[in-house]
Amino acid sequence: MIEVIEVIEVNASPAPTAHAPPAASTRLGGERPPRRPRVQSGLRLQIVLALAGLMILAFVPLFFAVASLTRATILGAREQAARLVGRAVAAHVAGAGPAVSDALARQVGTGGVDSACAFGADEAAVACEGSPADVAAIRAASRAFGTSSAERVHGATGHALLVFAPAGAMTVVARVNVDAAADRGPPLVRLVALYMIVFALALLVFAYFALTRLIVRPVEHLVDAADRVANGARTLRVRRSGARELAELGASVQAMAEKLISEEATLLLKVEELTDTTKRLTDTRAQLVRSERMASVGHLAAGLAHEIGNPIAALMGMEDLLLEGDLDPDAQRDFLRRMRQETDRIHLVVRDLLDFARPEGTASADRETPAPANVGAVIDDVVALVRPQKHFREVHVEAEPAGALEVALAASKLTQVLLNLVLNAGAAVVAAKREPGRVLVRARAQGAGHVRIEVEDNGPGVSPEVRDRIFEPFVTTKPVGEGTGLGLAVCRGLVESAGGEIGLDASREGEGGARFYVVLPAPV
Repeated sequence: MIEVIEVIEVNASPAPTAHAPPAASTRLGGERPPRRPRVQSGLRLQIVLALAGLMILAFVPLFFAVASLTRATILGAREQAARLVGRAVAAHVAGAGPAVSDALARQVGTGGVDSACAFGADEAAVACEGSPADVAAIRAASRAFGTSSAERVHGATGHALLVFAPAGAMTVVARVNVDAAADRGPPLVRLVALYMIVFALALLVFAYFALTRLIVRPVEHLVDAADRVANGARTLRVRRSGARELAELGASVQAMAEKLISEEATLLLKVEELTDTTKRLTDTRAQLVRSERMASVGHLAAGLAHEIGNPIAALMGMEDLLLEGDLDPDAQRDFLRRMRQETDRIHLVVRDLLDFARPEGTASADRETPAPANVGAVIDDVVALVRPQKHFREVHVEAEPAGALEVALAASKLTQVLLNLVLNAGAAVVAAKREPGRVLVRARAQGAGHVRIEVEDNGPGVSPEVRDRIFEPFVTTKPVGEGTGLGLAVCRGLVESAGGEIGLDASREGEGGARFYVVLPAPV
């Protein structure tokens, strides 16, 4: 048989780069192929053992059948010969005349004749030759069986055949031993057994080499080729030998190897691309961090401008009133005191920004814990600050008495929070041109150890589009140029830093206007 070796050169893998490992270690998954079991029996041995078992099942019954048939055939032939011998003895006795005893004596011991007797017409024994036991057996048999042609008997000398043959006026009974020919059977049976064994061994040897040539060797070539490819080889050698099914299997292995090598090359390219992409993402992330830092600086600057803008607007309003000159001395003094408070608030905002810029742990190490704020006093200050504003002259600002409620937040920060909420409420009422416009500020105790402050207006309310994002930075409902969207975000930070909560009351939906609430813990 001529074996055709097909060599497939696969050049789909690129040249090794800095990111690609050597060819011997670039298998998919990065693991070595599993070792084939060494103890498990092979295909040849299994098929040969199965064939040996099949021949045992077929040949053993056949051997016993042949042995039995051979023994029966030999025994039948011997019995037929014994009958012929008995008739020959009778013929000799019939021709001997009165010398019957001599004729019997000459026949006994030849041709397997053990004993013989001649009986007259009256069944009386004329003459007998042989051992007394055999003669007695012949006499008994002649009386029991009469004149039957042959009868099988068993005696001390083994199996025998009593042959009854007429000899003129007499009847001759000869005992012919049939076991004497039994020794011819075993050699024949042994010959048959030897033939079966030799045939079985030859068949097994032929099957072994045929399986090796036609099945096992082509399969081993396929396994070796697959192992070489699994270990990183770029050349697949497949021998097209054996049956058609094995040739088809080899073709399938070739197609599979080509696909695996191609996919491995593609995967290496993807890994290299992923490495480059990761590097670019790392560089982009560093740029984003720098951009975020710049944006944080911008946010801080915008927040600072917003927080300083509110007290500066209050200062400008009170300065306008002072410049008009229609105030009495007490009112002028009160405005000057409030202007000083707003100036202190601007100073506090700038100082907080400086504290934020200092390293952690050194910002406010020398500052004492702020005193609790009186809610009623803060509300009165906020109302007094917004009423002089120009756009609040058409808005009625009310404050319900808060009693002696206190919260664990500095008065300046609480003023900053409530002032943002009241200014936003007034701006919304003025923008909606509600007449009369109204803003209500009230406070009450809530639960154990908390105070709830509400700022309510009869403006247009908050649209659903921004309701969920109202406290995020740069989210505003004001026209461009009139708001930065940082006020509520700053308020949320101040309230949450004190362990409180700020939000929009959803129970006002559908009733018009808006209601913001601030919940702060009471001082311990």
